[in-house]
Amino acid sequence: MAPRFDKTTGKWFTDDPEEMAGSSYGPIGSLYRAGPKPFFTRIFNPDTYDQAVLKYMAQDGCDRKEAQGNMDAFLDNMQDWAYQKGEEQKGKYKKDYANANMSPKQVILSTVWGVGVIYFIVNFAYTGVQGGMFSDSFHRTMEILGVNA
Repeated sequence: MAPRFDKTTGKWFTDDPEEMAGSSYGPIGSLYRAGPKPFFTRIFNPDTYDQAVLKYMAQDGCDRKEAQGNMDAFLDNMQDWAYQKGEEQKGKYKKDYANANMSPKQVILSTVWGVGVIYFIVNFAYTGVQGGMFSDSFHRTMEILGVNA
């Protein structure tokens, strides 16, 4: 059964367990499929994300996984997503957002890349504060504030 809109609460809802939040893929799936923007949206604004997915399901008549894939692509880059939807309406290639970037090779490459970037950022910050490029500035600020560092 397709999601329905409840006018009294002003929210979309569904009774079908296969259409409820958590029945498809989680925030990590969004991270792999479309990057950090939809991932952080799902973490910090899950109700808004779920409402958008349910609305898309109701309007497009698709399953939750396809709606989530489209919502992730929309949140990542709405101009490209809208362009692709326009092309699909003209009868051109239909992109499978539900399975985008989910081949085993792509998942491994994304994981290695992500771990490397996180390591670099953490190492850069730690080195900078502990005695690298930020150390003198940090210690001078603490001196001015009267804090022993």
